[in-house]
Amino acid sequence: MIRTKLQADADAASLATVSVNSPVIATAKKMTGNGTVSGGSTYAANFFGANAPTGFSSVTPTVSVTKAGQVVSTTVSFSTQVSTYFMGIIGKPNVTITGTSTSAYTMPTFINFYLMLDVSGSMSFPSTTAEQTRLMAVNPDNFTLYPNGCTFACHFTAQGACPQSEQGAIPAVGTATNANPGGYCQGFIISRLGTTPASGSLNGNNVNWNHSQVTSCSTDGTTSCIQLRADAVGYAVNTLLATAAASETAAKVSNQFQVGLYPFIQYLYSYFPLTTNLTGSASTPGTINYAAAQLATLLDTGVNSNLGSGGTHFENAFPDMNNLITSVGTGGSSSNALPYVFVITDGSQNYQTQWSGNWSGSNSATVVDTSLCTTLKNRGITIAVLYIPYEPIQYATTFANSEDIYANNNIPYIPPDLQSCASPNFFYTATTPADITSALVTMFEQAVSTAHVSN
Repeated sequence: MIRTKLQADADAASLATVSVNSPVIATAKKMTGNGTVSGGSTYAANFFGANAPTGFSSVTPTVSVTKAGQVVSTTVSFSTQVSTYFMGIIGKPNVTITGTSTSAYTMPTFINFYLMLDVSGSMSFPSTTAEQTRLMAVNPDNFTLYPNGCTFACHFTAQGACPQSEQGAIPAVGTATNANPGGYCQGFIISRLGTTPASGSLNGNNVNWNHSQVTSCSTDGTTSCIQLRADAVGYAVNTLLATAAASETAAKVSNQFQVGLYPFIQYLYSYFPLTTNLTGSASTPGTINYAAAQLATLLDTGVNSNLGSGGTHFENAFPDMNNLITSVGTGGSSSNALPYVFVITDGSQNYQTQWSGNWSGSNSATVVDTSLCTTLKNRGITIAVLYIPYEPIQYATTFANSEDIYANNNIPYIPPDLQSCASPNFFYTATTPADITSALVTMFEQAVSTAHVSN
């Protein structure tokens, strides 16, 4: 009977020590490494003594409270003697009783997600085959080079960036009836105006020139806009945000995840830095959800000094991200979070730059230098890569010193290079909007699972 009571006391003490509201757990969350949790033994021993059965309050338990990764374990053991009655007749005036109770608590893993989002010109490619067909039917950019219509919704706004002579009969942006002065790439604007359901030739009849431009396109196939890959990525990010918020709610852990958006072209841009507020609306300015939905507005315009213009510059983006992440935590608290970098890209590296219509640098397509990824991984930063396959460019003649030829020839080398850049088991491929969304959610779930196991 006494042993049963003392065992129940030990069970209660070990459980109380690692309960979610215990001050011992609060102390453990502040630890930057593994080892004995300060104050844990005293807390458990006091709890044991306060609840010991009558006559046994002086029993001092042996207590161990340790943290290993995200697991806090406590062991409460007792040993004491109990007086006997009838056994005393045979020389056994007392008997020793012992017991042990072990309990453990797995702390939530706090993670910072840094989303590196490629918004270079190639991410202005339509999100589906059907959307590509729709854009080609109405996009006159580089008309002589792409007689069936250009599949890229280029977004340069500087005069001279795209000669009017290459844009057929469709008026230049902002001049619905007059092709002068020209000099603008119109594909992006056309994708924001939408088209009629009917098909047609490259004469402008299908473009809703009188419509107001939308700033985001959440769905492919709608007549109000033509969805681009950057649109699809933005709305996939919103699904990731909702998934992370739901995970926090289910676990009853506040601020477990922080997410930040860092698009890049020539430079990496802190578009929406890390935030714990993940439950905003895609239609409410000032929220990360709204910023994600507006991602396509950051596609290469040639005038955004935060992002720069021309090419895709991993050689700048990765070092910038490495400098941005100033510390690598253990995941024990929001101030000691584990960093995960999610890279969403078509993977084609290009060193050229453009500003005010002036191009410079090499236009040869290549792949990311994986040593840049290794620098981050060596610090304990996990890199997850979502590859959105680069599509072969269809053209009638070579363009910009055979730029299209370089880009097409480079495609086979992209997937293995990005896989090498990614941390083990963190390379994904997705093409359609639905696949992009599914892949991002899977990346998040794997990050949470992997962080929990490794810590």
